[in-house]
Amino acid sequence: MTVSTGAVSTGAMSSSRHPGGEASARKVIVLDINCLLQILPRKAPKRWLYDLILQGRVHLALSSEIILEYREILEQRTNALIAENIIKVLLELPDTRKIDPSYKWLLIRDDPDDDKYVDCAIASNADYVISNDRHFNILRTVNFPQITCLKLSSVKKSMF
Repeated sequence: MTVSTGAVSTGAMSSSRHPGGEASARKVIVLDINCLLQILPRKAPKRWLYDLILQGRVHLALSSEIILEYREILEQRTNALIAENIIKVLLELPDTRKIDPSYKWLLIRDDPDDDKYVDCAIASNADYVISNDRHFNILRTVNFPQITCLKLSSVKKSMF
């Protein structure tokens, strides 16, 4: 199920569904704040990923915790108005999945603050968590639930 606001309960589907019910091959991602910062600038080498999100060709999953972190860090790096505008754009995209996970998996032991990304990925049935943070490497050893974490540098070749 794809919505722009409110909590969503997802089933076991691996691809997105549009309101008409037709399946799509669009990938759903959870994007760590440091990667978001790298794809935002217009001349950034990885800007193509942000453009795909804006075009609806890649779907973003967000939780309230992730949104709060995005806002906090974006305000520190820019200002409150820019931070709010970026968040508003992301939340108003028709295919953004706004999820508030009801369970905390506690899989990232070395940096529990990063668990919000994993919990959102599981709750939204995301295809990938995108992060360059080494703490996410632990996910390679977790058999259940299975979560694929990609580094920003390998997104293009792994997703397409």
